[in-house]
Formats: sequence, C-alpha cells, structure tokens
Amino acid sequence: MSRFKGIYWRQFTVTAGMVALTLVLLGTSFFALAYSYLISEKRSELADEAEVIAQMAVSAYNKPGVLAGGLWSDDVREIVEVAKRMSETDFLIWIPSLGGFISTDESITSGRLTLPVTMGEKLANGEIYAGTSKLGIYEKPRFVVAIPARTVTDDIVVGPVLAVAEPNSMTEMWWAFLGIFGMTAITVLLVAFVATATTTMQQTKPIKDMAVAARKFAEGNFDARVHDTGREDEIGELTEAFNVMADSLQRTEQQRREFIANISHELKTPMTTIAGYADGILDGVISPEEERQYLTIISDESRRLSRLVRRMLDVSQLQSMDLIHEKRPFDLSESMRQVLVSMERKITARGLDVEVDIPEDPVVVLGDNDLLTQVVYNLLENAAKFAAQGSKLFLGLERRGEKAVVTVRNTGETIPAEELPLLFERFHKSDRSRSADKDGVGLGLYIVRTILEQHRERICAASEDGVTTFSFTVQLAEEKGMTKSV
Repeated sequence: MSRFKGIYWRQFTVTAGMVALTLVLLGTSFFALAYSYLISEKRSELADEAEVIAQMAVSAYNKPGVLAGGLWSDDVREIVEVAKRMSETDFLIWIPSLGGFISTDESITSGRLTLPVTMGEKLANGEIYAGTSKLGIYEKPRFVVAIPARTVTDDIVVGPVLAVAEPNSMTEMWWAFLGIFGMTAITVLLVAFVATATTTMQQTKPIKDMAVAARKFAEGNFDARVHDTGREDEIGELTEAFNVMADSLQRTEQQRREFIANISHELKTPMTTIAGYADGILDGVISPEEERQYLTIISDESRRLSRLVRRMLDVSQLQSMDLIHEKRPFDLSESMRQVLVSMERKITARGLDVEVDIPEDPVVVLGDNDLLTQVVYNLLENAAKFAAQGSKLFLGLERRGEKAVVTVRNTGETIPAEELPLLFERFHKSDRSRSADKDGVGLGLYIVRTILEQHRERICAASEDGVTTFSFTVQLAEEKGMTKSV
C-alpha cells in the first residue's frame, strides 16, 4: 500500500482541505468587507478635506484682491499646500471662470483637465463623486473624490474641487492585511499538519499492531496481542475487543488441539483392542476355546466406537442448530417422569433409592422437548453411574420466578473444586470415572451444556462432603392459551 494512501494522508488531506476552504471563505468575506470599509473611509476622509478646500476656494473667489489678474494668489496656494502636508493628499481646484486650475501635485506641469462623464453629471447635480480616473493629466488612474464648490450667497457651483490619492496609498493596508492573512493561513495549516500527524499516528499505531498480530494469527501464532494504552475512545474499545478476540482464538485453538488429542486417544484405544484381538484370532494365537470371550470384547469395543462416533455427530449437529425458532411449550414434569421410567433398570441395578420432588401439576416450559429431555436423561444417567452403591438419588423440579429449576443430586465421591468447571468439557473424565466408567466417552455433560447454551440457559455444579448437585434453568412458558406438547 502506498504511504500516500494511508489513513494519515487521507485524514490530513481532508483536514487541510477543510482548513483551506474555511480560510478562503473567511478571507474572501473579510477582504470584501475590509476593502469596502477602506474605500468608504478614504472617500469620507477625502470628501471632508475637499470640502474644506472648496470653502477656501469659494472665499477666494468672492473676495476681490485675493485673485490677481485671473490667477490664483500665493495665499491660496500656500493654504492648499498646508492642507496637502496635513492630509498627504493632492488637491485640484478648477474654477473655469478663472481660466485654469491650481494643483498641489508638482509633477503636473501641463495638460488639460478632463472630467469623466459620470463625474460631470454628479457635480452638475450637486453630488459628491468618488472613483478612479486619469483626469487627462495622469499616466495611471488615481482615486478621486470630487465635490462641487458653491458660492455662499447664491449657491452657484463655480467649479469642482478634487482630492486625489495615489493607488499605492490605498493598497498599502490591503497588501499588509494580505501578508498577515497569508502568514496566519500558513501557521494554521502547519498547526493542522502537526495536530493531524499526532492524532493520526496515535490512531493508526494500534491498527498497524492489529495488522501485525493478524498476520501472526494467520501463521499459527496465537500469542500476539495489541498493547492496551488505556484509551477510553473507539480505538481503545477496538484494541480491547481485538485482544478479547485473540484470547478467544487462542482458547479455540487450544481446545481444537485438545479435541484432536482426545479423539485420537478415544479412537485409538478401541481400534487397537479390536485389531489386536482380531489378529490374535486370525493368527491362531488365541485358542478356539477363548475365541468367544475375545469376540465378545471385540463386539463391545465396536459398539463403544460406534457410540463415540454417534455422540460426536450429535455434538456437531447441536452446535449447528438454531433453537430460537424451534422452541415450543411442553410439560417438563411429564418428560422428567418418562426419564425416570426409562432409567429404572439402571437405577435398580445399582440399588439406588430415588427421591422425587416433581409437582403433580404441569410445569409448562418453552424449549425443545426432545433435547431438554436428553439433558435430564444425561444428568440422571451420570448421577446414577457415579453414585455410591445403595445410596440416595434425587430428582427435583420447582418454579423460581420466570424459570423452572431442575435439580439432580447423588451421593458418592467429592469432586475437587478445581475440576468442577472442567466437567462440561469435551472428553473430560476424572480419574475415578476412568476406572468406574469403561463405556463412557466423556461427551454426555458436554452435550448437556451445548443444549442448554442453545436454549440460552445455564447449568451449575457443586460438590461437597460427597454430595454432588447439578442444577439448570428453563424458561417458563405462558400457560394461558397454550397447548401442551409432549
């Protein structure tokens, strides 16, 4: 992947683009406002100055002796020069009846003053003009504000007074502002670059670590983890979720290996027995008198192998089922009684005394009747198998709130506390069960847990002072308006 296609450059491009667009919009708006304000202020300033000069010009026009031979007197020139020095603005006073104009701009030595048509129209109407013009005497356009000079007595326009400003003086502030704006824009972009770099690197580092860990997972290394920096944002949640997933994958891989090892061991034992005795019979090592005995062993081992394969298929089928749409109301108490009847021979063979606490009234629950009946059967069979000879076996059912609770209890050897969580694992057998249960395959309780997990229910086990208890819950159904299913 190109480095310029990464999250950092994409985020920086978006951030820089948004900042630049914001600066352009704000700058354009502010430029327009500033320019309008600058022109307005300059126009007002020049108009005020031109008004003062116009009053002086009218005074000179009305007072005999101030004008000599139709020419501007030195007094008027000095006053206008003082006004220029005070305002740094050139002034043109043109009174056609005097036959010429007076200007404070020493660069003007000749030329004919030409007023723009628009200026002439505004002056004729007694209005102030503001705009740019060469006036026929300048090489480049200048900013001009013209006002009509009126006589005081009869309010007659005797000529225009023009205040002229250099374009450079108008744009100095403009360029200064542009420079400040440019420096500000560059500074903001640099800050955005640094801020984006810092935040994006903090965001992308865990993601890169996750990519590295994922590649290690693909290579079979499930020990890789992403360092948790304690962040409480979405990246922190993603890091925590990734590590949880990694732990789950590691446990799954470990269970897979254990499953392969267990299934290999469980399959190897009966197959080795069957092959060994069969070869012994075929080779004549086993006498004809002993053949029946060893054939019986071969038959038993074949059936145990068949049960193991069948249980494995049951587990695979259960794990792929979705019981959410298959739950139906049924009477759990009736199903439990049927399990007791089917288990009668095994219970009697061990001389067990059965204590039953099942309500006479129906206890209608919501679930799969066959599967939950299988749960009760597996638990009762397991309890009978490991109960002490002649001891008491308990099977109970009660309502607790919105749940029905099934309890199976036996008396035998105490199961160590550290082994209780392992009872529901695949192929798990305690040492005592290996000696007492030669036919078991270690999948009965695992099937129980799988079925209950499919029903979103829980099962717990406790063992103390030789008494072992299994309890699980089932959701009660609303009995009103429901048909019992058995």
